Amino acid sequence: MNGGGMDRFLEEHPYVDFSSPNIRLKAEELFSGANSPVEKAKIAYEFVRDEIPHSFDINTPVITAKASDVLAAGTGICHAKANLLAALLRSAEIPAGFCYQHLTLADDDSHGYCVHCYNAVFPDDHWIFLDARGNKEGVNAQFSLGEPVLAFPCREEYDEYSWDGIYASPQMHIMKMLDSSKTIQDVIDNLQDFLEGEPDIYPGL
Repeated sequence: MNGGGMDRFLEEHPYVDFSSPNIRLKAEELFSGANSPVEKAKIAYEFVRDEIPHSFDINTPVITAKASDVLAAGTGICHAKANLLAALLRSAEIPAGFCYQHLTLADDDSHGYCVHCYNAVFPDDHWIFLDARGNKEGVNAQFSLGEPVLAFPCREEYDEYSWDGIYASPQMHIMKMLDSSKTIQDVIDNLQDFLEGEPDIYPGL
């Protein structure tokens, strides 16, 4: 990839606001003593995965979207947590983007579908894929430099799949939905099952 293409994955964004004081302070704290981009990526990933609980898991009334708000509130859904991970990494000049899966809302397809978000990160010489959703019973996402270990394997029998490509910016229709939601039920009721726009890159193509 040329430099201009990678620059898109380092830019600040209204929802990936890495110049916010709390993001910068947290990045300094997390990365103190870290010697490589891979080490920083692992530290940031495990912090967001483990220390920022998914809003559904704790049934919180707090709804967040912007990275600095996710950090301040200490919670977010997958899209919000992906914004925080991207912000922490971009603050350290590590390219980070967004990837998406089409998943069922329930254990089967009886309640329809939603868009699940995770991150693509370029800490060294190739893209890796990290899902900071947060682990729980039945969910065991891990940091991996090779084959991705995501929160949710796609089940073809339920029309679950991963969208191709990496986006440099979060999905704005989802960000606006989060901003307008007052409760977790609002989020659940308005989760969408489609993407807008085209990916910025297709790794390997």
